[in-house]
Amino acid sequence: MGRAKEIIVKVIPAKIANEFVKKHHYSGKVKQNSSLHFGAFLDNKLHGVMSFGTSNDKSKMLGLVSDTKWNDYLELNRMAFDDYLPKNSESRCISIAIKLLKKNAPHIKWILSFSDGTQCGDGTIYRASGFVLTQINKSFNLAIKQNGEVDHKIKYESNPINTGYFAVTGGKNNWRFYCEKMGWQILEGNQLRYIYLIDKSCKITVPILPFSKIDEMGAGMYKGEKITLAERRNKCDNSITANAIDIQSIEGGQHDLIAQI
Repeated sequence: MGRAKEIIVKVIPAKIANEFVKKHHYSGKVKQNSSLHFGAFLDNKLHGVMSFGTSNDKSKMLGLVSDTKWNDYLELNRMAFDDYLPKNSESRCISIAIKLLKKNAPHIKWILSFSDGTQCGDGTIYRASGFVLTQINKSFNLAIKQNGEVDHKIKYESNPINTGYFAVTGGKNNWRFYCEKMGWQILEGNQLRYIYLIDKSCKITVPILPFSKIDEMGAGMYKGEKITLAERRNKCDNSITANAIDIQSIEGGQHDLIAQI
């Protein structure tokens, strides 16, 4: 573990968290529905942020875990770290954040998070932190503009009048048509959904997928590079990435590594 044990995780103000996320997250954007922010500090400086909040469409997420009330879960909707932190830092920081939630917000029963398998990765850190994989979807939700900026369709579909979305589509909800008319290119990839049960008595209502499903569906990605789990296993001997892949592929995606971190 090395110096990762020296990392201090604590709640930080939204302003500080958002500034860090804009600088270090691959998207360069914050999630406006983030309401709880943890900072990761080493040598008295901020080197990582984990932002939690509500989901974009919360009503659709409640049923993923049985008997979930409106405020029983949080979505980890932004996670950004700089290169200063040592190896294994992300998994350790998630572990500490979960322990802090369990102690100070006992009403939070589970955590939801999504991995962007279009631009970023397939969720290596989540798997190493004990999350289970519950969905892999083909994603056509992102588009790249002429200036190189990437946007998500929800920005336009949730504010169709302000963004002029319906004016272009003729009042229809048609993202492909809109992008074509705007001269934008839709980015094709995958979105992977992960769940972590803080309260182990809770029951996930959807199938838990083995991590081997990622390679079966061609959804493997690491740091923006299309690469399979099998290829990473060959490259990363004795790393947390390789160990997470090997162990959790055997266990069907349900082995909890947090106790080992």
